[in-house]
Amino acid sequence: MNVTELLAGLQTQHDETIARAGELRDQIQHLTAALAEAEARLADLATTAKVIAELAPAGGDPDQPETNTAYQAIVNAFNQHPDQVFRARELHELLGMPTDEASVNITRSRLGRLTRQGFLTQPGRGCYQKRT
Repeated sequence: MNVTELLAGLQTQHDETIARAGELRDQIQHLTAALAEAEARLADLATTAKVIAELAPAGGDPDQPETNTAYQAIVNAFNQHPDQVFRARELHELLGMPTDEASVNITRSRLGRLTRQGFLTQPGRGCYQKRT
């Protein structure tokens, strides 16, 4: 191999490397723009979460376990008395829950949901029993 061929080979490698470097710069620009968009989206999401947390009523999360506890108390009562038919007010008396009309209506709603889910049956109007 002579010097001319060696220099031509080096020039070819140089040109290929310049082209590859240009491709890599383009990829870096594209990735930098995509990263900037993703970081902006993250900042927007963090701001949204902060605003929602500030606007949410205080104590909103603790109500959920209380509701689950009420459902669990109702289910436990039916499990302890599987053959007994209950009315909502009778359940309240059995469980020591308030017997005001609003509280009993909430329990009626819960009993309806348990009926739709297949845990309870309704042998009569306003009467509920554990499904056997």
